[in-house]
Amino acid sequence: MTAPLIVLGVSRSGTTLLRVMLDRSSGVAIPDESFFVPLLARRHRRSVDPERFLDDLSRIPTVRAWGLEAEDVAPRLHSQMSSGQAISAIFEAYAAKVGKARWGDKTPMYMRHLGLIERLFPEAQYVHLIRDGRDAALSFLEMPAGTFTRTWAHPQKTSEFACLWQREVRGARALGRRVGARRYYEVRYEDLVATPSPVVESICDFANLTFEPAMVEYAGMVDVSEKPHQQRLLRPPTAGLRSWRRDMSPGEARAFENVAGNLLAQLGYELLDPRPRSPTARARAALAWYSARLAAWNATASVQQRSPLWRRRHPPL
Repeated sequence: MTAPLIVLGVSRSGTTLLRVMLDRSSGVAIPDESFFVPLLARRHRRSVDPERFLDDLSRIPTVRAWGLEAEDVAPRLHSQMSSGQAISAIFEAYAAKVGKARWGDKTPMYMRHLGLIERLFPEAQYVHLIRDGRDAALSFLEMPAGTFTRTWAHPQKTSEFACLWQREVRGARALGRRVGARRYYEVRYEDLVATPSPVVESICDFANLTFEPAMVEYAGMVDVSEKPHQQRLLRPPTAGLRSWRRDMSPGEARAFENVAGNLLAQLGYELLDPRPRSPTARARAALAWYSARLAAWNATASVQQRSPLWRRRHPPL
């Protein structure tokens, strides 16, 4: 199998749109978000026992949603495989099932686990899609379910998302500097929706894929009946669906810029106040709080997922 193609991007940055476009290529299969990679990596940290690995696999809803059974993956496993090789076998089985030779992934949650992803898949190529963080914040806060809804939107919530956006964008760009231009490619969401064909062609050149016009002709071809937050896929790429200049209050915009204004400026995005800035005390507190919460979440998840109780709580599907 050739190197996997991994789409990076902060949540609500257009990564689903890019995934759909790339998945319409005859050369790569990129399924819906996987979520299971850190789980399986934690539970199989050393050499993989195929029987135990398949038992864990039988308990993961995502695999069933992809149309896979543990039996589809079993022939690709052998003793003494690394966890990265075993996890790759799942994606390889999916790619083979849909008649493609290469696999990819698009799971924004993995922006918190870039070191792990690089260790598991050391030959992977990365496409990092960056969107103006204020527009991404609007989209995130408008999601129809969950804690963060637009009715809760105010400067504090915007600051929290700015912490996430800044940390994850910086982390992905740092990964890009480490792995180099052969394996990391950066594109802007604003360019993708304004001129989709040239942007997707440039990604294909980077990833050694053949550009196919069908890749940008996805409108109406994607089943979003159970995904209310993906209804935009029913129409062609449209610029300006969300605009922080139009839809974000000055207080919210300043709250975001107080945290991530320097990174916005580095990326060439317009600021309300273009003068160089140092983070305010409130912004520093928000960044410290976010870092502490993320560390606690990762530690808790690691303990829970490695626990022998995990199997008891997740019976085979």
